[in-house]
Amino acid sequence: MLYTKLSVFYFFYFALLGVMAPYLGLYLESKGFSLLEIAQLSSVLMVTKVLAPNLWGAIADHYQNRLALVRVGAMMTLLCYLGFFFAEVFWHYALVIVLFSFFWNAVLPQFEVITLFNLADLRDRYSRIRLWGSVGFIVSVALLGAVFEQFGIAFFPWVLLIIMIAIWMSSQFHLTEPQSNVVNPIQGLSFLKQLCRRDVLLFFAVCLLLQMSHGAYYTYFSIFLESIGYDKTQIGLLWGLGVLAEVLLFWVMHLWFSRSSIKKIMMLALLLTGIRWGLTAEYSSVVWVLIGAQCLHALSFGAMHAASIKFVHLAFDEASQGKAQALYSSVGFGVGGAAGAYLSGLVVTHIDYEFAFLLSAAMAFCAMFLTAFLRSSVSRQ
Repeated sequence: MLYTKLSVFYFFYFALLGVMAPYLGLYLESKGFSLLEIAQLSSVLMVTKVLAPNLWGAIADHYQNRLALVRVGAMMTLLCYLGFFFAEVFWHYALVIVLFSFFWNAVLPQFEVITLFNLADLRDRYSRIRLWGSVGFIVSVALLGAVFEQFGIAFFPWVLLIIMIAIWMSSQFHLTEPQSNVVNPIQGLSFLKQLCRRDVLLFFAVCLLLQMSHGAYYTYFSIFLESIGYDKTQIGLLWGLGVLAEVLLFWVMHLWFSRSSIKKIMMLALLLTGIRWGLTAEYSSVVWVLIGAQCLHALSFGAMHAASIKFVHLAFDEASQGKAQALYSSVGFGVGGAAGAYLSGLVVTHIDYEFAFLLSAAMAFCAMFLTAFLRSSVSRQ
């Protein structure tokens, strides 16, 4: 029953992302926004990941009441999103996106802490719970591609509303509240001292570069494919294929952890991420190559995310888990995602889509170079 409760929440949380990531750009384009404005609105979505998770992480670690924060966050996400139906101009959309994403982005890091605590000694099975988020993403992105192709992208806001209601309902499940009574070798160090260790800083720099490399993908991949002749159904299936590969990897990720270090997993994942963006830049018109590139999403997101969650969990004490997971989310998905989205907007506006993805490849290879310098005991566990 515990696995079901956790899995249902991840399913709907990432089903929302499965609508936002591929189709937000297409919806905004249908509303008449320019490519640069779409990049700016996408970066606004990422910017709230900088402040919100850290603020809520500090509150959660202080009051030790993460379940309540998750439930409040889910409810406020839904209420703030209602303004989307009344938005008309750029600043209306920007304001609504800031408000609802502030709460939406704050929820996940705290739920990650809840999940790891409830799994207890079975934490290596985290990936088998998290894979249901990927399943939710696949279902929404594949199903809605056909729906939007048949009935038009105008249904986009209503689909988001239905999924947000489901997220709020699944946040009401009864789960055990995490307690910070576990002692480990770094217990007693302040959060700042834990953060300022060499390998931890290197790790966050890698996360920043990795998510910057995803900027062009999350902002323009759908628009890019549509511009070279793919229809919305095909685009949805390609997004879904990438996440399906991620699901398969999550299913066996605990076996990989038992045979390899976090550092080695990250090195391989980043190498293949760079190759993925290079293939996307140069060979997207060749369907079988694009299919292969999408399958590498299993490494560029799946393996990297699972390794990162484990690294953070091992690198910080129990009392700092909320702030640590929040910082991982805000530095990578927040700062990195926003910077990547905005930078890709400038490149696409002044050069082209292909160069934006080549720049993404360069960022991934830089992240791999930094990972080579990790040397802590955490990376070897």
